[in-house]
Amino acid sequence: MDARSVGSLDGAWLLSATEMRAAEARAIAAGTPGAVLMERAAASVVAAIDAQWPELQPGARICVLCGPGGNGGDGYAVARMLAARGMRVALHALAPASHPDAVGQATLWREMGEIGGWDGATNSAASADLVIDALFGIGLSRPLGAEIAALREVRAPRRLAIDLPSGLCSESGRVIGEACLDADFTVTFHAPKRGHVLAEGPARCGRLDLRDIGLDAVGGEIALTGVPADLAKRAGHKYGYGHALVLSGEVGRGGAARMAARAALRIGAGLVTLGCPAAALQENAARLDAIMLRPVRDEEALAGLLEDARLNALLLGPGLGTGARERDLVAQALSAGRATVLDADALTLVANDDGLRGALHPGCLLTPHEGEFARLCTDLADRMTGPTTSGPAFSRLDAAREAAARLGCTLLLKGPDTVIAAPDGRARVNASVYDRAAPWLATAGAGDVLAGIAAGLMARGRDGFDAASTAAWLHSAAARRFGPGLIAEDLPEQLPGLLRELGL
Repeated sequence: MDARSVGSLDGAWLLSATEMRAAEARAIAAGTPGAVLMERAAASVVAAIDAQWPELQPGARICVLCGPGGNGGDGYAVARMLAARGMRVALHALAPASHPDAVGQATLWREMGEIGGWDGATNSAASADLVIDALFGIGLSRPLGAEIAALREVRAPRRLAIDLPSGLCSESGRVIGEACLDADFTVTFHAPKRGHVLAEGPARCGRLDLRDIGLDAVGGEIALTGVPADLAKRAGHKYGYGHALVLSGEVGRGGAARMAARAALRIGAGLVTLGCPAAALQENAARLDAIMLRPVRDEEALAGLLEDARLNALLLGPGLGTGARERDLVAQALSAGRATVLDADALTLVANDDGLRGALHPGCLLTPHEGEFARLCTDLADRMTGPTTSGPAFSRLDAAREAAARLGCTLLLKGPDTVIAAPDGRARVNASVYDRAAPWLATAGAGDVLAGIAAGLMARGRDGFDAASTAAWLHSAAARRFGPGLIAEDLPEQLPGLLRELGL
């Protein structure tokens, strides 16, 4: 079967364990026996091993750890295929096979080798060239027992997990309990699962290899963000592409707002105005040309600006400040009912003020990092990061969706696994992990640029959910395009070339 890297999965579905099982059940109901699917999965794992570790030749020592369910059945089949190729395979079963297809695979394995007891698993793993974890896959809902957790101490040169490292929650990417058998390489089937990209999943999985086993078209509830739809400008007036207003703070605090404003302009807003205290006009004028400037002393001045209905998107937060003036500006902006991005300081103000929280409306987009999210929704943040004793564990996806419904607006929860959630329950994940990792985004000001991209897209007429999804994808793609040494000011300047390369 074909292999696909995570880097090529833009726009793919991110499946829950239930959705994956349903896909398998549909294939079986349509006439493909479960045993055939298991054989396909095992053959895919063997092909992935060949591609990842070509140095493993006949005579290599392989330790396969099998659980009683379907994941264990995959392990029995992999063991048989590797042994047939001359590998020295030691197989250890945590418990006898109980899944019907796994029972059949265990029977086939017994014709070639022994099923070792669990008491010898640690020694076999310690002496192996490759350890294969086929214990639980996506089916685990409880912490690993001590007899399994002890395998964490084994320093095998290569560790492969079939579907998911044992101990990792397939829905949340969090470790259930305290132990996980981390992998260097994880092979999964049909589509990525939520636990592969959320929270600790990428670090625990190592490299992720996705293999096709002939199931029907992928479908699910949650998708990964993808290459944006057409962003090209057509002939027309600048006001046809919207006018974004970015509010800035006092003297010496304008850098974040300037970067956000530049990002809004680069993504195609027809006009961008930066509003700031009169004393900060000279500072901002020295750094800006295409972006217009307006003095905004207080909420009355903002109300006057907003009499112009062509100002159709607002951004408040980057470098804004958290004093009484800024609180009143946020209140005035919310009362206007327009497309509004709230970031940074504006989120702090909303978190600390019930009146502002109550003024949030469906046209708002909130863009918190985890610390800001903890101030906005303390209980959800606690559930998202607290101890896990059973699965499915409460995830970043769960937290963002509940917060969006509670606050009545779209929310973008920033991180390598950025979650975008709408108040109606829709959600997407922008996974900057594996081949799409962009570690350079961990730099001051990167979040301000993200907010600016989203505001520019909202000025162009996109709703908060679509703007946030597109902005998150472009933000990480721009960072990857630049590479190491990135600083936040570089991000807006990457957008024109990126869009040109994408044909947008």
